[in-house]
Amino acid sequence: MKSVLLLEDGTCFVGKSFGQPGETAGEVVFNTSMAGYQEIVANPSYCGQIVVMAYPLIGNCGFNEGDQQSSKPHVRGLAVKELCDAPSHWSCTTSPEEYFRKHGITGIKGIDTRALVQHIRDNGTMFGLISTETGNIDCLMEKLKRKKQEKHNPVEEVTRQQPVHIPGPSKKVAVLDFGVKSSVIRDLEKLGCDIYLLPAFSSAGEILELNPDGIVLSNGPGNPEDLPQAKETVREIIGKKPLLGIGLGHQLLGLALGGEVYRLKFGHHGSNQPVRDLINNRCYVTEQCHNYVLRDNLGDDIQITHVNVNDNTVEGFRHRRLPILSVQFHPLMEEGLPETTYVYNTFMKMMSQ
Repeated sequence: MKSVLLLEDGTCFVGKSFGQPGETAGEVVFNTSMAGYQEIVANPSYCGQIVVMAYPLIGNCGFNEGDQQSSKPHVRGLAVKELCDAPSHWSCTTSPEEYFRKHGITGIKGIDTRALVQHIRDNGTMFGLISTETGNIDCLMEKLKRKKQEKHNPVEEVTRQQPVHIPGPSKKVAVLDFGVKSSVIRDLEKLGCDIYLLPAFSSAGEILELNPDGIVLSNGPGNPEDLPQAKETVREIIGKKPLLGIGLGHQLLGLALGGEVYRLKFGHHGSNQPVRDLINNRCYVTEQCHNYVLRDNLGDDIQITHVNVNDNTVEGFRHRRLPILSVQFHPLMEEGLPETTYVYNTFMKMMSQ
């Protein structure tokens, strides 16, 4: 079936549809990862976005339950050059077409994703619409404009509604769920943590009532300035317990400490983002998914610990007096990816002290 991807500046790409026929709209971003497409599709940090995969071949390993980053996909749509029709992998349980239809995701394939990525890179992230229902560009543009005016809070869509307890033998950790990835929970489980997953808009009193040894502010989607209640909650718990910020949680922690955020032209999306560790004088290849970053104006009590190699933006900080550690990238303890494990290890030491 013919499909169209229309951007708000009038640029149009024509291809073929896959997944759920119909229309979907959202912010169009590109991801530079060469692998991990299932983790990307199911990452809550992509809620409300149409993701363009820069790598041309997607779906060759199929889909399985083990690589899910949440209970369901969160992307609004997906744009690819080529979607594999015959995946081959020992863990594959579902083909790409079956997966996207099952979860109601509208996608477009067969377009020049290289040209699309270049266009976003040159002109910045913008709103877009994928449609299989009409080829009338004027009609689609009117729909796109209406969709862009609709207000929604992506954190409200992805956060859990009730607390969840995952027992463990070690430190008690409260995780404020702004859209936490399953890998973050798994890593804390590997460290033996006694985990309490809490809704994003839990109060400071509800968090501290658990008397945790430490608090994790998770990754998540959207603009941190749209979460004033969460920022105030973070401000109230600063200094009460050791804190670890990740992704959106890192930005909220910076705002609560008096910092500011600004929007990047096209964001950092991918598992190949280079970060320089200013403390250990090392460089890491990291996973990131965000459109906003903190300004380097956090005050004398804050030490910037990490910067992005490509654009020198803030990727991490720590407090000089309080047990606070924060990173923009997503630390991993996966097999073969040990470089950023030290972030979790440092947090565990903070809780022990």
